Amino acid sequence: MDVLDPAIFADGDLELTGRLVQASNATFFCELTSAAGVVSCVYKPVRGERPLWDFPDGTLAQREVAAYRISALAGFDLVPATVLVDGPMGPGSLQAWIDVDDDADPVVDLVRSGRTPEGWFDVVDGLDVHERPVTVIHRDDPQLRRMALFDALINNADRKGAHILLDEHGRIWAVDHGVSLHVQDKLRTVLWGWAGAPLTEEETALVAGACSAADALDDLVTAAERAAFETRCERLLTDGTFPLPPGTWPSIPWPPL
Repeated sequence: MDVLDPAIFADGDLELTGRLVQASNATFFCELTSAAGVVSCVYKPVRGERPLWDFPDGTLAQREVAAYRISALAGFDLVPATVLVDGPMGPGSLQAWIDVDDDADPVVDLVRSGRTPEGWFDVVDGLDVHERPVTVIHRDDPQLRRMALFDALINNADRKGAHILLDEHGRIWAVDHGVSLHVQDKLRTVLWGWAGAPLTEEETALVAGACSAADALDDLVTAAERAAFETRCERLLTDGTFPLPPGTWPSIPWPPL
């Protein structure tokens, strides 16, 4: 099954089989049964979205789908197939489920300050519940670097460690993009390891591909949000570097992991 192909959702019956209770919005594990077989997926109904002070109500599902389209059309291939559906609890987003490798080493972690392993980046220092100095770190991994660039493009306001999945083949996936594509700069992420680093030719081509995909957003975001997306693309191409943490907006999501 190709979890990047939205055709896996065609002509099937959707059945809720469980709820992901740790999610901040109503999020359900479900199975889509069709002639082609059974597809495990995540369903997020609009009616279960918690109101946010800075994002319009009832728009998170569309932003999930918009993030997938940008990832797919530009060639990032980080976001599992995501579509809009009219499911058992009404309209919402439906995304292919990723089976994670529970035994794999983390790609984002929390360590005692001063103990960052080789091949990892420090992100932010703080104190744990026992008032001991700790540091949030992430791997220096090309897949994470690509994700950091993708997040800068979609203006992701919530890239925490739990939204980064590692499957049994070592592939890294990006999920939970409901709070993205805002008109104001709101980038919050744990992936700041490449801040200010020059874009490679491949990364520049990905940004250019994202610019070309802007038409695919018209049925999902407002004209102002599309324009802001195109402006971010152009700014990345002009600057030729990864963005730096903003000075007017918290740059780390909470909780970071």
